[in-house]
Amino acid sequence: MTLLDPGMDLTLRPMRYPDFYDRYRAAIRNTWTVEEVDLASDLADLGKLTPEELHLVKRLVAFFATGDSIVANNLVLNLYKHVNSPEARLYLSRQLFEEAVHVQFYLTLLDTYLTEDAERTQAFAAIEHIPSIRAKGEFCFKWIDSISGLDELRTVEDRRGFLLNLICFAACIEGLFFYGAFAYVYWLRSRGLLNGLASGTNWVFRDESLHMDFAFAVVDTVRAEEPELFDDGLAAQVTEMLEEAVAAELAFAHDLCGDGLPGMSATDMRAYLEYVADRRLARLGMPARYGTANPFAFMELQDVQELSNFFERRVSAYQVAVEGSVAFDEDF
Repeated sequence: MTLLDPGMDLTLRPMRYPDFYDRYRAAIRNTWTVEEVDLASDLADLGKLTPEELHLVKRLVAFFATGDSIVANNLVLNLYKHVNSPEARLYLSRQLFEEAVHVQFYLTLLDTYLTEDAERTQAFAAIEHIPSIRAKGEFCFKWIDSISGLDELRTVEDRRGFLLNLICFAACIEGLFFYGAFAYVYWLRSRGLLNGLASGTNWVFRDESLHMDFAFAVVDTVRAEEPELFDDGLAAQVTEMLEEAVAAELAFAHDLCGDGLPGMSATDMRAYLEYVADRRLARLGMPARYGTANPFAFMELQDVQELSNFFERRVSAYQVAVEGSVAFDEDF
């Protein structure tokens, strides 16, 4: 039985995919809660922002308000159903929990940053009435719907359709949309602003990096078991998908940045998104599309030592000690 064959394996012994089980155990060691993130200092910083900067922050948290809910829906509706390994399903169950924590974190952000009920309601409905956020949502829903009618992956076309959905959520949504959002957060952090937001984002970033890495490991496993699925046609579809994602995220950047902010502009964000897109293609063993360098030094250098210590230290306030490291050059 291959990873995508129809059926449901219920036993962990003998273990067919121990790497997936190891990833599940590593995720458990990374447990955190929203209550550990201190947003108190951010309230004073919000009063220091220019109108343009405040617009960026409000648009950003409006996107966050629904982004992880979309990912969670795809996990439940599409991914869990077709990956038949019980080890992989353990990890996906854990990922679903982490997406719920992210949703709670962003709910807390909105409740903290937006003091008026009407403003909060508008932020939660952003996917319906803010064009730049609606376009990103439509991109996500297109790929969710692309395999929503598949009960089993019987044909080559079915399996390629599943791979495109998986790659979309790993490379384009978690690996591009969210990484673009992280860039705005760390740009603010580089200017000494909204440290609470950045602190929580450190945890979210680590989670999303592991989610993306797991999805790519699933792709690697399918490639090893069914190499015939990975032809030039699939590579062309993935490249086109990433081009669409870059365009949607660039429209969001124009909305957030307007005519440009100190150290952050839509032009620089385009370069960053192209750089990230090429890294996702490289991880998938596909040719680069853009050949663009990373324009944001703060994404490579921002508090690397602090974050390394943050992820490795043992703090009594945390429920579970965190182990391991994060490679900024690989993910950003």
